[in-house]
Amino acid sequence: MNLSPDEIIFWQCGFFKLNATIVFTWGLMLVMAVGSLLITRNISIGLARSRWQNLLEIVATLTEKQIEEVGLGHPRKYLPFLGTLFLFVAMAALFTVFPGYEPPTGSLSTTAALALCVFVAVPLFGIIERGFGNYLKSYVQPTFIMLPFNIISELSRTLALAVRLFGNMMSGAMIIGILLTITPFIFPVVMKALGLLTGMVQAYIFFILSTVYIAAATRVNTSKSEVDPIEP
Repeated sequence: MNLSPDEIIFWQCGFFKLNATIVFTWGLMLVMAVGSLLITRNISIGLARSRWQNLLEIVATLTEKQIEEVGLGHPRKYLPFLGTLFLFVAMAALFTVFPGYEPPTGSLSTTAALALCVFVAVPLFGIIERGFGNYLKSYVQPTFIMLPFNIISELSRTLALAVRLFGNMMSGAMIIGILLTITPFIFPVVMKALGLLTGMVQAYIFFILSTVYIAAATRVNTSKSEVDPIEP
């Protein structure tokens, strides 16, 4: 049993390794890109729509509504970034139904990359919405003494996003692997369903936390102490 897809090496030449994390990450991105192109190439604005278009519109509408409920005034502006994050993590979990597939979110390198995307997006959206000067002022609110603590907060929540997603996905895979080894004919379907549920919940949590961070960064007159929500 592999604890991480990083341990599955398909090809290696010196220091260069082609592991399962890279293969399944790029494969997942390819599936999502090709799938979106196929669904939207004959997109219809009338009542006659394909089932895939209806499904995509439902996902986009629900995601946009969630972004708005968190507090972002123009949710469509943030839908491409936040929606892509959610779909990637969710699809990574859904594809576990295929034998031999290992979710790339079970690798710390993948979850760290996703967290870094959020780390960069938060100040970018904050600067676009509030201006460069006003955004920087938020780091010294309510007093200049808070500057180092606010910087540490930015870094620590990025680390928390990466480690939380990685830990939950890896632990779920370990539990399923152990139970399937002990009782291979009783629990496979149940544990696969549980793994799918866990993956979808983690995708939603990652999406919501990213949305909250961006909402706090773009909100005018918001102190940095309000950025980090109470996390479960």
